[in-house]
Amino acid sequence: MKKKIIVSGLLNIETTVRVKGFPINYYPIDFPFFGVNSNISGVGCNIAKAMTTLGDEVELVSYLGKDDEAQRVLNDLNNYGIRTDSISRCLKNTPASVILFDPEGRRQIYCDLKDIQEKSVDPASMKASMESADLAILCNINFNRELFKAVRSYDIPVATDVHVLSNIDDDYNRDFMQNSDILFLSDEKLSCPPEEFIRKLYDRYHNKVIVIGMGEKGALLLDSEKDRLIEIPAFTAGNIVNTVGAGDALFSSFLHYYIKGLSAEDALKRAVVFAGIKIGFNGASLGFADEKELEKHFAQEG
Repeated sequence: MKKKIIVSGLLNIETTVRVKGFPINYYPIDFPFFGVNSNISGVGCNIAKAMTTLGDEVELVSYLGKDDEAQRVLNDLNNYGIRTDSISRCLKNTPASVILFDPEGRRQIYCDLKDIQEKSVDPASMKASMESADLAILCNINFNRELFKAVRSYDIPVATDVHVLSNIDDDYNRDFMQNSDILFLSDEKLSCPPEEFIRKLYDRYHNKVIVIGMGEKGALLLDSEKDRLIEIPAFTAGNIVNTVGAGDALFSSFLHYYIKGLSAEDALKRAVVFAGIKIGFNGASLGFADEKELEKHFAQEG
């Protein structure tokens, strides 16, 4: 039986550009044939597509502009089988991003949110959806702040990914961290070793599950029910093309399996395989395996 998932997060037009390396030296023009691509993306899109591919039923909540790009986004999501009736077209323009990536998989992201940070989801509009959902995935964007407060009154788990974090008392992310059952983040800017940082997070916010994505080193899990740290090594299915969106893939696939009833450890083991397959593709919203393909890779790797 499909799980009903609410995903509330950013949608944008993403342009990826392959560069020779970082830092980038100045030159007036380059010709990276088939190295510049444009796709529908954003954290909300990435998570919604990943979970839909894995077999979940997703309702996507977000904001778009009144421009032609918004219709491009909606067409893409509808073709993917993702509900779009909770997406409002009230922005001045649809958000956009440009991602530079090199042959080593490193990336540099420029994200133009337009006026989306001025919006706020009305919790009352989501009442019926929340009452029937199995999970709410609320991204760390301003328009989710009121929804985060309201969703705690429903008997469903809440998950968020705060991405890059260096301070457990971070002003922007505090609301998201203290109201989440499942918390994900990256190790990119941690102020201390991951094992120490994850303990500090738990001592402050008491999340049920915390996961730190560590790129080529894999992922670190704190499962509060078992009160132990578990490190899962990374997986790659072949050549690394672009690591952008790997964190979203890890997050999505973990939640898919966890909400099905797998332990946090078993869900994360499959999630690192899912993310390892995904980074063989160029684009944050591309390269998602379905459950059959993922389980095949998982079985092969033991």
